[in-house]
Amino acid sequence: MIWLLGCLCLSATIYYCYAIYAAIAFSRQPHTINHEFHPPVTILKPLCGLDSDANNNLVSFCLQDYPNFQIIFCVRDRQDPIIEVVEKVIQQFPNVDISLVVSDRVIGANLKVSNLANALAQAKHEILLIADSDIHVNADYLQTVVQPLQDESVGVVTCLYRSLAEGWGAILEAISTATDFHAGVLVSNQLAPIKFAFGSTIVIRKSVLEEIGSFAAIADYLADDFQLGHLPAKAGYKVILSNYIVEHVLGNSTIANSLHRQIRWAHNIKISRTWGYLGLIFTYGTVSSLLFVIITKGSILGWSYLAIVWTMRLVMGWLVGAIVLDDVVTKKYFWLIPLWDLLHFVIWCFALVGGTIEWRGQQLRLTKDGKLIPLEQDAEFVSSQWSVVRMFGR
Repeated sequence: MIWLLGCLCLSATIYYCYAIYAAIAFSRQPHTINHEFHPPVTILKPLCGLDSDANNNLVSFCLQDYPNFQIIFCVRDRQDPIIEVVEKVIQQFPNVDISLVVSDRVIGANLKVSNLANALAQAKHEILLIADSDIHVNADYLQTVVQPLQDESVGVVTCLYRSLAEGWGAILEAISTATDFHAGVLVSNQLAPIKFAFGSTIVIRKSVLEEIGSFAAIADYLADDFQLGHLPAKAGYKVILSNYIVEHVLGNSTIANSLHRQIRWAHNIKISRTWGYLGLIFTYGTVSSLLFVIITKGSILGWSYLAIVWTMRLVMGWLVGAIVLDDVVTKKYFWLIPLWDLLHFVIWCFALVGGTIEWRGQQLRLTKDGKLIPLEQDAEFVSSQWSVVRMFGR
């Protein structure tokens, strides 16, 4: 056990060091902007309910310093309170090409994807940009994120994000994103071209979307953003991680709600990248070094391991979260990193088993390939199978 924990401490320290290197490499990427390159863009914004600071989030997309863009807000429920906010935004920006699509047509278990599919018919331009409703951007956003598309082999562009949070649950979630999740993304990006995308920003050519089967191809997947990067990568297109950092407005969230989201995302990662998820055991240095101290009964060696591992973990967290992402939550609540690491290890263990999640009021089961099955539908299927068994058993 001592040798195993020692190896885990070593592997975590190596990972932290490489993440530091990857973060420095990412921050040194050139930020050149070709102002002559500004292809027309259609922004698709799937909406459901009122997010924190919803009006300012939507307005930020209307204030783009960009010559030709269209915005399509898409909503499923005609009684959704977000419609009133969208209508005010449309009135506020009469010179911006904005439309609202309200449709409850469903093409799969992922209702967000159905929402996007309902809006796609009104998209006027070849370049599509999909961004979640809780994202806030600056005026240079569009001009920056389209730049990689000058290379025709690029099919998708995506972005990292920093979180604005209120409440301890949201703060822990923001710490997780900035100092843990994005560190892993930067490591992946440094090792090889990434093959996934994030809902914070997905720029995709319409021709590429059609080539992978459009939104129907991902309509039953929980990780729709992952698939919008993964499927184009499988088709031979490059997925580029932009140097633009968007803001993710988490708002106020209880610890219970945040843990619920983290567990859902953990299930999501386990299904989407199983080996990568299992490999996370080699990155939990905070946990392994603490166990090493306990197993060695507080020996000098044990405390030495813990001091080295925790120092490298904190350096990595500060560099990625505070320096690269310029995340205000990381800067203020930096001391919460070890607490988050311990909590995340518990979530990681919990998500190893089971595949049932709750999402936007729906009870869903995750299949082995990452598809969503509503539990009601699943129960009907099981019931029908038992009916067949009973019929042949008579």
